[in-house]
Amino acid sequence: MTSKPLFPFAVAFLLVIPRAPAVPVSFSRDIAPILLANCQTCHGPDKAKGKYRLHTFEQLLKPGDSEHPPIVPGNPSRSELFQRLIAADADDRMPQKADPLPREQIAFIERWIKEGAHFDGPDAKATLESYAARAAHPPAPKNYPRPVPVVALAFSPDGSELAAGGYHEVTFWNPADGALVGRIGNLPQRTQSLAYSPDGRVLAAASGTPGRTGEINLLDPARRTIARNLDRISDMVFAVAFSPDGSRLAAGGADNSIRIYDPASAKRLLLIEQHADWVTAVAFSPDGARLASASRDKSARVFNAATGQMLSAYLGHEQPLLAIVWTGDKSLCTAGQDRQIHFWNTADTSKKISDLPAPADVLRMVRTTDSLFIASADGAVRQYSLKDHELTRTYPGQSDWAYSLAVHEKTHRLATAGFDGAVRLYDTTTGKPVASFIAAPGYGKVATRH
Repeated sequence: MTSKPLFPFAVAFLLVIPRAPAVPVSFSRDIAPILLANCQTCHGPDKAKGKYRLHTFEQLLKPGDSEHPPIVPGNPSRSELFQRLIAADADDRMPQKADPLPREQIAFIERWIKEGAHFDGPDAKATLESYAARAAHPPAPKNYPRPVPVVALAFSPDGSELAAGGYHEVTFWNPADGALVGRIGNLPQRTQSLAYSPDGRVLAAASGTPGRTGEINLLDPARRTIARNLDRISDMVFAVAFSPDGSRLAAGGADNSIRIYDPASAKRLLLIEQHADWVTAVAFSPDGARLASASRDKSARVFNAATGQMLSAYLGHEQPLLAIVWTGDKSLCTAGQDRQIHFWNTADTSKKISDLPAPADVLRMVRTTDSLFIASADGAVRQYSLKDHELTRTYPGQSDWAYSLAVHEKTHRLATAGFDGAVRLYDTTTGKPVASFIAAPGYGKVATRH
């Protein structure tokens, strides 16, 4: 089997499209989104590299350790921030450990400074994200010329709809017959994770463009609209999960951080920086009091969901972790690229209880009351008993890597999708296929019922 990217389908695009020179550059519309997407990780409210912050306009103008003014209105050559953006030495250039900003964005910032670095926001002390214009994304194609990898799936709580990540959109399908029933566009290029709130009124989407920007958006599945842009970071967001009562939302991404939000107020409650590499999966405990995470740094960690304090860590894997689920009040299951499924207990210093070999890299895991479902790089989905960890059933799944899966326990439906863009639905009581379709609106033949 050919090697495929862990998080596929990356096509770069510009965050901001330059306007005609006659139109003055707007800080809130044009500049703030660039700063939010590329600079907040190192110079935000929770971290001040070089003692410099720019999460508000007021902070943006204050020097850091260098003591040089970040912005000198009318003079880019004396503006430390601009000079760092164009520095030839990668050690001096911002953003660090990342590609330089696109020339168009640098030109935008230069124009803004030359025009006087005017502030047009509501309050210089307010956070940029509270008023910055959300970046407009390219429209999703009306008719897809080809399938795209489907990396995210989620059943609505009542099981009547299946949401799937598309190209700059999330699509909605009838799981009974595979019919397209809705679309929400103006989203980042690739949606990596989807999670419905327990009441089904909100669908959280973790999305982004690799190496450029990541977003956490709250969607209104009933109205087929974006209800709120919750946050933006400097790279992909890979995972989102609601607490059991829906009062909190956790997210993890390529900036190695975990964020916890109050989705009702859109307030970020916690920023947890305990991992040394991408956070690939997050999961709340059954009581909602703890949050577990899996990372490309080969570790899994458990945190107090209210304070962010790390309670335990599991270091039993030898390769990056891609999936984590709670199997009980104090027990978890982790898996990833070492082709091992580990069951461990947080109550006993994160001690391993047992393990199972996996035939291929494990990409996703979902649990029900008595079963564990895993999606693997060999295209199959396997169902294990939570009681004795025995293999119950193997679903043939995809013709290629199975990147995503979702299970709706009450209707006994399993959905799996992957690199080839095909979504396949099964009856979990019999193991038989129910329907299949290509999750690419307007592409190819209609759905097939089995």
